[in-house]
Amino acid sequence: MKKFILGTKKGMTQVFDADGRAYPATVLSAGPVVVTQVKTVDTDGYTALQVGLGDQKESRLGKALVGHFKKAGANFRYVGEFCVSAEEAAKFKVGDKIDLSTFATGDNVTVRSESKGKGFQGGVKRHHFKGGSRTHGQKHSEREPGSINGPGRQGSGRVPKGKRMAGRMGGDMVTVKNLKVLQVRPETNEIVIHGSLPGRKGVLVSIVA
Repeated sequence: MKKFILGTKKGMTQVFDADGRAYPATVLSAGPVVVTQVKTVDTDGYTALQVGLGDQKESRLGKALVGHFKKAGANFRYVGEFCVSAEEAAKFKVGDKIDLSTFATGDNVTVRSESKGKGFQGGVKRHHFKGGSRTHGQKHSEREPGSINGPGRQGSGRVPKGKRMAGRMGGDMVTVKNLKVLQVRPETNEIVIHGSLPGRKGVLVSIVA
């Protein structure tokens, strides 16, 4: 059976194994999530489970969402969706809870979250450009992008599409695969995953095994 849950990033720590080796790890506060909708091929064209996490004031939700959450019995701050098979979807109904009891130490998981936004950045930071030399008459061009026109026929006074230049950096959805679960703490709704995960503290994280 497919394992999945939503969580939020709490921070990083280190975990020691039985042999004394230290592993860098990220602690996530995960679940319990509540099923808010069971999507099927007949009604939605595909099969999936929509789940909600966290509490939200009703005044901060639109009337459509309030009505949608009414069947689940609560108002949720976060909503996520996970594709499952028709057989798995048939085992759930609106209002069912999913917690960390399905996960176990040693599971390989895929994690997806939004990376930190870094604002407007230059080419050296955004695309790892080398920059220019200070020799041969150059004085203030260490971090300049250089020529942005194309060679040959492309050099017709225009910038080629897809040219790597300065711009907004970060704030992208990033997926990291094959991460190992180091600890599962059902009593505190925490899961500890090996390595660092994209995003700031408190970012929404989807976990699939």
